[in-house]
Parts: sequence; structure tokens; C-alpha cells
Amino acid sequence: MDLWQLRIFCKVVEEKSFSRAGKVVHLSQPTVSSHIKDLEYHFGCRLIDRLSKEALPTRSGELLYDYARKMLALKTETETAIAEFQGVIKGRLVIGGSTIPGVYLLPALIGDFTRGHPEVFISLDIGDTEKIVEKTVAGELDLGIVGARTGDGRILQEKLIEDQLCLVTPVDHPWAGRKTVPAAELFTEPFIAREPGSGTLKSIQASLAEAGYSIDDLKAAAEMGSTQAVIQAVKGGVGVSILSRIAATDPLKAGSIAVLTVDGIDLNRSFYLTRHKHRTVSPLSRAFIDFLREKVGTEGWTAS
Repeated sequence: MDLWQLRIFCKVVEEKSFSRAGKVVHLSQPTVSSHIKDLEYHFGCRLIDRLSKEALPTRSGELLYDYARKMLALKTETETAIAEFQGVIKGRLVIGGSTIPGVYLLPALIGDFTRGHPEVFISLDIGDTEKIVEKTVAGELDLGIVGARTGDGRILQEKLIEDQLCLVTPVDHPWAGRKTVPAAELFTEPFIAREPGSGTLKSIQASLAEAGYSIDDLKAAAEMGSTQAVIQAVKGGVGVSILSRIAATDPLKAGSIAVLTVDGIDLNRSFYLTRHKHRTVSPLSRAFIDFLREKVGTEGWTAS
């Protein structure tokens, strides 16, 4: 057994396929199968169930997968620690971002960081807030940046970037020529919401509750799985919505939507640096976190 075989095994489990795992690690399917058989011989038990349509781990395989991920993570941590001791920041970092930070903020920040550390490879996983938190808990991500707090006790969160939500409408909507609308009027128009796991939706719920309203008071017209889909629905006249101002900036400049504030409802929110409470912060993770804190502090990053 060696770490390379464990990496192949993990990819088979994650991809649920020998052939797809082979493409990821650049090996043929027979070679991948051979490595898995070697592992099964080493442990004296079947690790992958080959009878179903998908390659799924047996109970023994699930146990090995948990330990294999820890060993591979420790390998990466060891390499980055030695590199840091030698004055070099290098290695692979897997981070997650909910929709707004993942699409609009993190790519530029990652670019700035990797330009200063060319031996670093960063993989960015984008999903809604709940998915990013779940993957952080599962150990699949080194850290994440999300748009809402979580009540999960296994997670540590730190306020990182200020954001502002705004009301968006079609350009031909009666409100389009106004700068603000009273809160009561918000509940008279068809409303386009994000999906339940969205940090934006959680922030809207919290803001409405603080002002004495409920999200159930809104006239739900549609639910969309991404910010881009909401913008397209607004442009198409499906209804109005509340989005991060940074996401609304480009379509507003293009003249395809109108942006307003809602009088009586505080729509300010934050993005949170999110990591596992019990996971040791690797030297590379620490370097990236320090970079984020410095960037936010020195340049006053906001999403507004």
C-alpha cells in the first residue's frame, strides 16, 4: 500500500467510476482496477462493490476512505509545512465559496494570491452556503467563504467582507424610476427567491424578521438556484427580487435591471470566513487566511 494507491482509491469512491477516476489521475481503467485489487489484497477484503452500475465502497471501503483522506491531507500538510520552513509557500488548497463570493470575489483574490505564490494551486468549489458548510464539515474543503452564519457547532466563522443587498426590478417596472420603496410595498409584487440553502435567502429572512416581517408574507412567484438565474427572471418580467449589490452591478450598468433600496428594512450583511473547528490549519491555509485578512483590512473590501 502506498499513498498513490490511496489517492486512486479515493478518486474511484468520489467519482463512483473506475473510468472517470482514471481520467482524473491520468491512468487507464485497467491500471486503476489493478491498483484497487492490490489494495484489496493488502487488506484482505473487498473495498469496492463492482456489482452495481456505479463503483461504490463496501463498509470496509468506507472505513478506508475516511482514513485515506486523512493520510492524504496530512501528506499535503507535511509538504507545505516543510516548504514554509524553507521560506516557500507551495501546495494545493481546496476552498469553497457560496454564490456571490465564489463567483464575484474569490477569483480575483485567488489570482492576487497565486501571482505572489506561483507554486500554489487553488481549487475553488462553488455552491450555496449550506453545501459549502457541509463540505467544510466533511473535510472536503480547507476553508470557505459564505454569505450567512451557521449554527453548526463544528464550524468556526469570522466576519470578513461587508455586503449590501438591494431590491432589483425590470427596467419597465413602475418602481424603476424610484430610488427607494416603503417596506410595505415589497409584499405587493411577485417575488423571485433563491433556493432554501442560499445565504442570500437566509439574510433576507433575517432582515425581514428584524423589521417585524416574515418571508412568507412575500408573494412568491418563482424560486431560482443561482443569482444569474434570478437576474434573468427579473429581466424577463417574472417579478422583483433582492440580491447582492455586487451581483447587480453589471446588469445595472448595462441598463437591463433597476436597483432600489427598501425603506424600513436593513439589508446589510456580511460574508464569513468558514473553517472546521477541529481541523488543524495547514501552513498554506494560514497563509491564504492571513492574505485575505490583510487584503480586506488594507483595501477596505466591500461588496457594495
